[in-house]
Amino acid sequence: MYKQSEEQPAVEQLNYEPPCYEPPCCEPPGYEPPCYDPCFEPPCYTPEPYCHEHHVYPPNPPYDPCNPNTYACSVNMMDYGPNPFNVDIYQATLQNNTFRTALWTGCHLQMTLMCIPVCEEIGLEAHPNTDQFLCVAGGQGLVLMGDNKDHLGCRQLIGCNCGIFVPAGTWHNIINTGNVPLKLYSLYAPPHHPWGTVHTTRAEAEAAGD
Repeated sequence: MYKQSEEQPAVEQLNYEPPCYEPPCCEPPGYEPPCYDPCFEPPCYTPEPYCHEHHVYPPNPPYDPCNPNTYACSVNMMDYGPNPFNVDIYQATLQNNTFRTALWTGCHLQMTLMCIPVCEEIGLEAHPNTDQFLCVAGGQGLVLMGDNKDHLGCRQLIGCNCGIFVPAGTWHNIINTGNVPLKLYSLYAPPHHPWGTVHTTRAEAEAAGD
């Protein structure tokens, strides 16, 4: 085994500390952040109803107008799971006009598209063994969540691009408070609805027990 010679000088320890990183100041001179007011109530959230109606990003070349996976083309509403699938999720969500349509169902994950008509709601529900994520693509509404269906302590206005995380066992409901259909997509882990689920209306979904 190699043994360091006692005559070999020890490595000198450098007492060097790198300079602290200071991010560049982006605020104008004399800027003071506003004071926090716990009693402040923000105004009603009134975003544009469909801010993703006109696509922000151009399609990647080469552009195939017959490919339903390119977002300049309409999406064929069917369940593509569990095969590999690529889609403009916002276009698919805005295109959907059914209460619920399963677009992809795998072994451990499911995505559905939802359209909530004006003055209607998803309905109070809880999924005991399923985590859920929802994202708004168009419209506005109100989300309510809580551990008890008689006490929904979490209430939040939602609009375009808002994400909603619903832990398993949490009671929740989403109400359309706007004047256009509320369009959103939902991810379930694990899947919650049967493969190929299509519910044209909420009444149809309730009749099917979903």
